[in-house]
Amino acid sequence: MPLPPRWLRRLLLAPGVVLLAVAVVITLPGWALLALAASPLVPGRLRPLRLLWIGAVYLVWDAAALLTLFLLWLASGFGRHKRSPAFQRAHYVVAGRFLRVLFWQARWTLRLSIDVVGTDPDTALPGRPELVLCRHAGPGDSFILIHALVNWFHREPRIVLKESLQWDPAIDVLLNRLPNRFIAPGPDGRESAVRQIAHLATGLDDDDAFVIFPEGGNFTPSRRLRAIARLRALGLERMALRAERMQHVLAPQPGGLLAALDAAPDAGVIFVAHTGLDQMLTVADVWRELPMDKRIVMRFWSVPPEEVPTGEQERIDWLFDWWARIDRWVAANRNGTADD
Repeated sequence: MPLPPRWLRRLLLAPGVVLLAVAVVITLPGWALLALAASPLVPGRLRPLRLLWIGAVYLVWDAAALLTLFLLWLASGFGRHKRSPAFQRAHYVVAGRFLRVLFWQARWTLRLSIDVVGTDPDTALPGRPELVLCRHAGPGDSFILIHALVNWFHREPRIVLKESLQWDPAIDVLLNRLPNRFIAPGPDGRESAVRQIAHLATGLDDDDAFVIFPEGGNFTPSRRLRAIARLRALGLERMALRAERMQHVLAPQPGGLLAALDAAPDAGVIFVAHTGLDQMLTVADVWRELPMDKRIVMRFWSVPPEEVPTGEQERIDWLFDWWARIDRWVAANRNGTADD
């Protein structure tokens, strides 16, 4: 379904979410009784009730975020000064606090724990701009990464996202006010996407983190095969063979990274992998796995600017080398072996 124009999303979707949240809060006791009655019929401890609660929390969270953003819009002179440094910082603060609330609820309701290895989350990454390249697998992994960057590493992320995420009104409003880019998928818009990525990565400050998902989408076995076939169709047999050896990640698309490295030559590079959401590939998987009762492990590797290759083909090979390392790390941690 095509994304509606922005004016329609602001006039219909955003107010609709607020009204729906009010309706859910008013009727929540009745829904809770039904969910409680259904719980003995469904495997898992109070699964319907816990899922109802986290769904209601997310809806109210979305509505509260929209109302807060509306107040910020008023305070900025009806949006006139929303791009000023003070209001940009205010939006990052709002994002951090709302993400903290969301993950507090996830820990309590879904019994979800997140552990970071490879970098101490109580200290900031080095005082320089960073390009953050993350594996993409499972629902909510981008939320987890941004939560870590904002609340643990005290960074201001610039994110490259899929255009379809603007269906969520709070994400739509908040991230369109900050330096981010929503990219339409597909080969037709690839050159435009690379230009937008280069523009977004230009002028990074010391506390900025440019976030990109080189795979272009969540990992699934069918997407992995399509990515390999696409490389072969382009005549890139060596890269296709390397992609075939990677079982848990998609072949990375180097165009965005190359553009970002050229635009921010002084930036370091952070590679991020995670495991814990790997089995949640379809709607049926999500239903089976939720509530989660899971431990998610995130692994950060830091590469200083002087260790980043300079040639284009060298950078492409370097990216594939790192993605192969991430693939091995995911395989090892899914089997419960030691961290690499």
